[in-house]
Amino acid sequence: MAVVKATAKDINLMARLLRAEGEGEGPLGMLLIGNVGVNRVRANCSDFKGIRTIPQMIFQEHAFEAVTHGYFYQRPREKERRLARRTVNGERFWPAKFSLWYFRPPGDCPSTWYDQPFVARYKLHCFYEPTAQTCQNVYNTF
Repeated sequence: MAVVKATAKDINLMARLLRAEGEGEGPLGMLLIGNVGVNRVRANCSDFKGIRTIPQMIFQEHAFEAVTHGYFYQRPREKERRLARRTVNGERFWPAKFSLWYFRPPGDCPSTWYDQPFVARYKLHCFYEPTAQTCQNVYNTF
């Protein structure tokens, strides 16, 4: 059962995001990107207040490099759709299980990002999650 509402069009958007942002990181890397996206829809805190849908999350200004810089043009493939459905259905993976941010630095991961603590690195991406005091919704179970 979906933890955020998602139409077939939403799944396609999420699949495009996974491909554009995480294709080089493999299936788990794409799932981690999806976890961050779902967390942003559920969070309703910090930079993500009022983000309630997958399209709002994806097209939020300055949210994703792939959307901002035009890498978001590729059509989704079935393998990305399957991964998108898994994240929308609530599968969570560490280090993105509760993360709201990730990025790909040119070197080491900073200890904080937007004042949020570093969780871990997966391949080239660093993941950051909020504290429970600043964003309880991320930690709520489904």
